[in-house]
Amino acid sequence: MKVYIVGRGAVGTFLGDRLQSIGVEVAYAPRALDEVTPFDADVAIVATKAYDTDGAIATLRKAIVTPEKCVFVTPQNGVGNEEKLAEAFGAPSVVAAALTVPVDRDRNGRVNAANAGGLAFAPVGDRAYNWLTATFASSGLNVKVVEDWRALKWSKLALNVVANASCAILNVLPNRLVLFEKIFTLEIRMIREVRAVMKALDIVPIDLPRYPVNALFGVTTLPSPVARTMLAGRIVRGRGTKPPSLLIDLRAGKPHTEVDVLNGAVAAAGRANGVATPVNAVYARVLDDIAHMPQLWPKYRERPEALLAEVEAEVRRVRALSPGSNT
Repeated sequence: MKVYIVGRGAVGTFLGDRLQSIGVEVAYAPRALDEVTPFDADVAIVATKAYDTDGAIATLRKAIVTPEKCVFVTPQNGVGNEEKLAEAFGAPSVVAAALTVPVDRDRNGRVNAANAGGLAFAPVGDRAYNWLTATFASSGLNVKVVEDWRALKWSKLALNVVANASCAILNVLPNRLVLFEKIFTLEIRMIREVRAVMKALDIVPIDLPRYPVNALFGVTTLPSPVARTMLAGRIVRGRGTKPPSLLIDLRAGKPHTEVDVLNGAVAAAGRANGVATPVNAVYARVLDDIAHMPQLWPKYRERPEALLAEVEAEVRRVRALSPGSNT
């Protein structure tokens, strides 16, 4: 089996190392498109950030010798990546994936992975890929197969958005975010919006390796003070002082983040289906503004009242457009 990986960050390297440990031939795509050479791959893994998916597709078109015989796997965060790959290579050749093993790089560039979590797969088309899941399982990963790829990706999104955009906007770590009572109440509302959008889309949440998504949604049905207490403890234990992905991108000065395929995707689906999502809409808009205009960041850094004011203004705007709304 030959595997071609686009994206040599923590996730791409982790998966490549796992496969190489069981004798799989792995090749990584170069950064520059003009340096890409043909590779006869059986599997191609897209491990880039979502905002680089179009570039990854261009790389794959040039690299994969026989795309009709290749399986394209996307463990990327957010929603919308599968659709792009399906349009480029055909839905039957695309497999959605969700990695729930916490991985990152240390100061020396080495990839560190927790001894927990796993990898879930869901074919986008009607083909079964038992050989693919068996290969990853033989590498020691906890592998789960899911029938509904949309449920897989939206359930992972529900995990990705928690203590992510809000931490990035305020420039605080998760263990500090939970101390801002009013902002943390917004987190509860934000997760409720995700669940409401999933219901409107007729997507049933599923539990992922290490992460009981249904329990997360269950907590947010409780009164906000109770939900805050329960969720805060989980966040501090699980993420604590680890910077979330969107904050890492802002601190690195990147002009793009994945907020469009996370909170932005929730807001877009809400608009399309008549579901009010003011918290997700504000998180997506403010974070995108900061990424494009870093001079705006001081307005929000460690100033929860500024973010809260934006959400309250959005709620008033939605109510003015939709009289009788309970938003």
